[in-house]
Amino acid sequence: MSRTPMLAVGLAAALAFGATAAQAQSGNSMSQPSSTAQPSMNKNSDMNKKASKADQHFLTEAMQGDMAEVAMGKLAQQNGQSEDVKQFGQMLQTDHGQHLQQAQQMAQQMGVTPPTAPSAKQKAMHDKLAKEQGAKFDKAFAKAMVKDHKEDIAKYQKEAKSKGPLAQFAEQTVPTLQKHLQTAQSIESKGAMTGAKSGAK
Repeated sequence: MSRTPMLAVGLAAALAFGATAAQAQSGNSMSQPSSTAQPSMNKNSDMNKKASKADQHFLTEAMQGDMAEVAMGKLAQQNGQSEDVKQFGQMLQTDHGQHLQQAQQMAQQMGVTPPTAPSAKQKAMHDKLAKEQGAKFDKAFAKAMVKDHKEDIAKYQKEAKSKGPLAQFAEQTVPTLQKHLQTAQSIESKGAMTGAKSGAK
């Protein structure tokens, strides 16, 4: 008789875990990284291994980067002037918010303590941009996002070429980062053209 309650508890726990995993994998625009959650969860044998120092460093930077981009996305929606900047801000908030959840899951599986905030450098950039408004913000924001995403793509591409447990996660994240970079470059180009036209007048 004692086995029946235990089985019920075990089944309930399994169902609860399944629901949590499904929620973590759901999302809107981050189609590429959302697919990374599934293969990563299936590779429990790899993910449950204790993270190397390199793995820990990459995951920590990835989570800090996601936190910073979510904050930047919110700031763009508040301080931005053009609709392109506001929409890009929403994209960053959604995509990096979802990606952060996946990175946190991996960190938990690999015994890595997640960071609680972006790095000091990332905070400084956010605070600097927070002082700008309108067109000046748009220009500075686009420039910062181009630089930031170029650096991120290089880091993720390097990790994707490794044979570590995070290689697939990194590889499947790159297309989304490239989409962000292209969007930032497009906004930066429009800003430069607008500035040139206003200067000509």
